Amino acid sequence: MIGASLRRGIKTLASRKIYIVMMVIVPLVSAFFFLNLMNEGLPLKVPSGMVDLDRSSMSRSVARNLRATELIEISGEYENFNDALDKVRGGEIFGFFYIPRDFQKDALAGRTPTLSYYSNMTVFVPGTLSFKGFKTIAVTTMGGVVKTTLVSAGIGDDTAGSLLQPVVVQDHPMGNPWTNYSIYLSNSFIPCTLALLVMLVTAFSICHEIKTGSSVQWIATAGGRMWVALLGKLLPQTVVFSIVGIAMQALLYGFLHFPLNNHPMHIITAMILLVIACQAFAVGVCEIVPNLRLSLSICSLTGILSFSIAAFSFPVPQMYGAVGIFSYIVPIRYYFLIYIDQALNGIPIYFSRYYYAALLGFLLLPAVGLNRLKRHALNPVYVP
Repeated sequence: MIGASLRRGIKTLASRKIYIVMMVIVPLVSAFFFLNLMNEGLPLKVPSGMVDLDRSSMSRSVARNLRATELIEISGEYENFNDALDKVRGGEIFGFFYIPRDFQKDALAGRTPTLSYYSNMTVFVPGTLSFKGFKTIAVTTMGGVVKTTLVSAGIGDDTAGSLLQPVVVQDHPMGNPWTNYSIYLSNSFIPCTLALLVMLVTAFSICHEIKTGSSVQWIATAGGRMWVALLGKLLPQTVVFSIVGIAMQALLYGFLHFPLNNHPMHIITAMILLVIACQAFAVGVCEIVPNLRLSLSICSLTGILSFSIAAFSFPVPQMYGAVGIFSYIVPIRYYFLIYIDQALNGIPIYFSRYYYAALLGFLLLPAVGLNRLKRHALNPVYVP
């Protein structure tokens, strides 16, 4: 029975191009898309502007420092505030640095002139980077003016330096010392995209049988046993998705040398369990809603929301409780936690045992509504 069911499952996969497209082509193309999009790791040289109304030696020094920073690129100098603001609104630049009139005169006279910088935070990443670059230059300029004032007052150069920076701060980023966005984002977006595709293909393959009425033959091939029918249909998909997922990991950790501070089998095991858990989740959805359109809609909604509620970009403790609780019912959340522990932090697998167990726990989900799914499969009624 299992052999016949497996042969039918393999034949089904080979008979329709949509399975090859959704299981192999789409995930691999998505992986290359994300990796190529963030190839530089961190966006550099954000187009920015400058308004220099002072035209003094000090303002020219500030302009040179702005051009020297790697985060921003001064792509235009403008005559006034309104011209620069129009360029920001038009999307040509993501911010501008504003130096007022008499900046040097007021600074040397101790009248505390104001340096202003404006960043377009509508586009978050370039806006944030331009803000960081502007702020660094503004703080540096302020320190330089204060030091010049102290030295001119008779204080020694070393003493003035220690007064400006009494404590030296050392920055040691952990896990991603290169501050490479791709290391963080690719390792979350790519597996999450794969998880979405696993749920969609699983729901489609089951509910399509009910829609077309072939589910009766599907159950008969399995000897009337629903678990055998599911095993025969989903095991070939498990193998294909697992191979594709491991190939993605090989691309990330092998060819691109993303951090992997533990044995590769730890993260490979997590990928296989992720595929199985997503299949089990989709089977549970099909048991509750054995309708092709609705089951695909629920799986799509869950998969898309997983990019947010799985805490890739926002920590669960800071979410609203009614929203944060959903992060614990999507499989990709536990894969992400395993990735942090095993790939980034390199801690012993013992401390990630609950996350592996949670992925295995999803296998219990189909058992709840197995008989319900079998009834619908034996009595297929297509509801558009």
